[in-house]
Amino acid sequence: MNRICFIIILCCFSLTGMAQQTLTLEQCIEIALENNRNIKQQELSRQSREIAYNQARADLLPNLNASAGQSFNFGRSIGMDNTYQNVNSSQMRFGLNSDITIFDGLRLKRNIDARRADIFASQADLEKLQDDIIISVSSAFLQVLLNKELLHIAENQTGSTKENIAQRRKLVEEGRLAPGEIFELEAQLAREEMNRVQAESNLKLAMLDLAQIMEMDRFDNFNITAPAVEELINEGVLLSSAAVFESALVNRPEIRGAQFRLQSREQELLMSKSQRYPSLSFGASMGTNYFNMSGRENAAFGSQLRNNMSNSVGLNVRIPIFNRFQVRNNVSNATLAVENSRIEIDKAKNELRKRIEQAYFNAVGAQSRWAASKKSETASREAFRFVEQKFESGRANSFELSLAKTNLAQVLAEQAQAKYEFAFRIRILELLKD
Repeated sequence: MNRICFIIILCCFSLTGMAQQTLTLEQCIEIALENNRNIKQQELSRQSREIAYNQARADLLPNLNASAGQSFNFGRSIGMDNTYQNVNSSQMRFGLNSDITIFDGLRLKRNIDARRADIFASQADLEKLQDDIIISVSSAFLQVLLNKELLHIAENQTGSTKENIAQRRKLVEEGRLAPGEIFELEAQLAREEMNRVQAESNLKLAMLDLAQIMEMDRFDNFNITAPAVEELINEGVLLSSAAVFESALVNRPEIRGAQFRLQSREQELLMSKSQRYPSLSFGASMGTNYFNMSGRENAAFGSQLRNNMSNSVGLNVRIPIFNRFQVRNNVSNATLAVENSRIEIDKAKNELRKRIEQAYFNAVGAQSRWAASKKSETASREAFRFVEQKFESGRANSFELSLAKTNLAQVLAEQAQAKYEFAFRIRILELLKD
């Protein structure tokens, strides 16, 4: 009995796990951002930049190091009285030392500023990567919605043809219509069924593409839901490309990232120039030792450590005179890096302008095609209704009916494509603006 109950509970859990998930666009984006491995790697890179920044700040602090050593001398060696004696001896040394940089041409400060800029650039790169994922998910999501609508159109066409065939069969059975009249309709049904199967396959492929972008293990255990595409379009506003670009120059992470990298390179240039200046450091040390002379009476270990204690403090000045042109070449390389970063900013701006203008003109074109397809839909529906009435009255053949129906299906498909492309382009412009 217990075994049966266990099997029933296990089956319940299995059915629950197999239950289909229905996701909105926002949920799809959240899953993609959470699962994406590139984002995880970029986050690790950002954390690495934070570590480098913390280390740059810690370089301002003094260091402190301890040392200990043991040496053995054989033959002639120096003793505690600083005289050489022909005996074997051993010596233990203990010490502490510390130093701090007082002035180094502001190199440490420039390093802190450069590493801070690297953090901001890395954060901007992370935001850019997240925006790219959002655009990819949105594109795949809208493609699924489009393929769903195309499948719905194909199913409606197939259903309508099946109804016509059923009606013709009754007329054939009643003897009011020749059997050959339904052959063309059956051929049309076969073609429409093939289109329906193709539309269903395209939908599965679109779902697979969305699942892969989201990096999900399976694509057959979830579905998507969204408001009507007209509502998505009404929620957006088609701004001019100039207005979007002006806002994007301030808000887009790729522009900010390039600017922060320029700031980092400028600080590194100043760091290279600081190597031309003298540096000043302060140091302090303390130490003691223990001597053990073979064949001689030696003072106690603790007594020697106390008596041999010595302390020192001092300033150290380093003045660069000639370093095999390393400073000059470092400055030259840092200058080239600054110029390259400025070029990268111009490239990022040009690429952003190109994306915005392409998205804008694609949106305008899709909007125009959508408006035109609405008029074409009205005309095609009227043409189909007219041919259908002629067919029912015997004044048109099945080929004319099939042609009118095919034209209507093509217009509806083109309208759906234009409508969803317009919605997608509006969303891209909104993302590029922010």
